[in-house]
Amino acid sequence: MRGVALGLRACAKVRCTVVINPVLQQATAALRRANSLEQVHEVVCMSARQLVEADGATFVALDGEKCFYADEDSISPLWKGERFPVEHCIGGWAMTHQQTAVVPDIRLDDRITQSFYARTFVRSLVMVPIDVPAPVSAVGVYWSRVRRATDEEVTRLIRLAEAAGQALHRIAPPREGS
Repeated sequence: MRGVALGLRACAKVRCTVVINPVLQQATAALRRANSLEQVHEVVCMSARQLVEADGATFVALDGEKCFYADEDSISPLWKGERFPVEHCIGGWAMTHQQTAVVPDIRLDDRITQSFYARTFVRSLVMVPIDVPAPVSAVGVYWSRVRRATDEEVTRLIRLAEAAGQALHRIAPPREGS
């Protein structure tokens, strides 16, 4: 069984109904002021967690054939500093498919490598690619209970990812040919 994957068209339908969120406004402003990758990571993790009242949030960066968990804000340690093969990581799935992954129960979704979650509190998650259509990073949020993120929560995370993508382009523009 699989959770939900939201492409850009599905998300666009939801966007018109979202009321401006003060946490999202503050995060967007902070990302406009950010002048380092570390600042972007920190703002994204802290804001993502607050936006959806999650128990944890991560910033995942593509590093060759691996997903690098660059930062996190969480009730207990997750994967900060670790690398996983793209094909075995939900962050990798979101980036390669250019889609948001909504997973109400990690135990029932075949995109989830169960062994990666065994030592964690995570029971449900959302993973949003940053910088679609050519994502090289993603933001993930996690809950300690089985739950399905609402459309409004997903849209808030997508908007945060869009702001993060703009900040990343400003701080570290893509190189020619990449």
